[in-house]
Amino acid sequence: MTGSPDFTPLDPAVVPRFADIATFMRTRRCEPMDEVDIAMVGVPFDIGLNYRSGARQGPAGVREASRIIRRVHPTSGIRPFEICNVADLGDAPVNPMSKDASIEMIEAFFAELRAHRIVPIAVGGDHTIPLPILRALAAERPVGVLHFDAHADVLDEICGDRVNHATFMRRGFEEGLIDASRVIQVGMRGSRFGADDVQFGYDVGYRVITMDEYEDMGRAAVIECIDRVLGEGPVYISLDIDGLDPAFLPGTGVPEIGGITPRDAQVILRSLRGREIVGADISEVSPCFDPTGITCVTVANLMFEMLCVMADGIHSRRS
Repeated sequence: MTGSPDFTPLDPAVVPRFADIATFMRTRRCEPMDEVDIAMVGVPFDIGLNYRSGARQGPAGVREASRIIRRVHPTSGIRPFEICNVADLGDAPVNPMSKDASIEMIEAFFAELRAHRIVPIAVGGDHTIPLPILRALAAERPVGVLHFDAHADVLDEICGDRVNHATFMRRGFEEGLIDASRVIQVGMRGSRFGADDVQFGYDVGYRVITMDEYEDMGRAAVIECIDRVLGEGPVYISLDIDGLDPAFLPGTGVPEIGGITPRDAQVILRSLRGREIVGADISEVSPCFDPTGITCVTVANLMFEMLCVMADGIHSRRS
C-alpha cells in the first residue's frame, strides 16, 4: 500500500519552505477520516503546569519550525509520505479556562482518531496530555510505554491536584492504561520534592534508567534494555523534552541540566522500527523560552523520527 497523492505534502524543491500556511511538515490539513493513517496534531494545553507556562504555544512553534523537514529519512531511507497517508489534523480542542473540561475534550478528540484507526503524533502542550490520550488509545488494553523525561511523573498530587504534568505515569497505571511490566523510563535526574517521590514507579515494576545509569550503560546497552523491556505488543511513546539536555532544548518549562543529547534520542527512536506504535507525544515545548528557535527545530526532527518508524511499521503490517 502506498500513500495517496491527495495527502502528498508540499515539495520544498517546488514551493519555497517559507511560503504558504504552516502545517506539520507541510502536510495536508484535513479532518479525521478513515483514509488518514498517521495524524500529526497539536494539543495547545498548559493548565496542568506548576511552574513556567507557555507550552500552549508549542504546536504553533513546531509547525513553523517543521518547514525545514524534507521527505526521506537520511539513514533508513524510509519515505513516510509515500507509504502512508499522513496529515495535519489541526489541534485538539481545549477550554483555556478549565483544566477538567480541556482534558475531557482532548480525550474525546483522540477517541475519534482511534475510531478512524488513525495513529497520532501529538505535540504539546504540557505533560498532562498523555493521560487523556492514553484514555482514548488504551481503552481496550494496556500499552507498554517508552517515557523520556527528567522526572518520573509518578506523584500522587501537586498542591492537592491529582491530574497534572507530574502525575500521568501514576494515573495511567491506576486506570489500567499502562502495562507496568512493559514500561521503561529514560533520563531521570534532577532534584526532588522528597525522598520517596519517585518510589511509586519502582514499586509497580517500571524499569527506570536514571541519567547516572545511562552514562554507565552507554547508548547501545540502553537500546538493548528498551527492546527487552518493551517486548511484544502495542507501545506508546511519551517524550517530555526536559528529558533532553537544556543546552540543546532550552525552550521548556522545567529545564534540568545533564540530560540526553538529541543525537541519542534520534538513535533510540530509530531502534523502535518494526514495533506496533499506537501513538506518541512530544510535550513541554515552550517556544517563549528559546529566542533561537532551536528547540522547535529539534522537536520537529524528533517528530519526523517518530513518523518514519510509525509509517514503516504500518506499511509492513499491511504488505
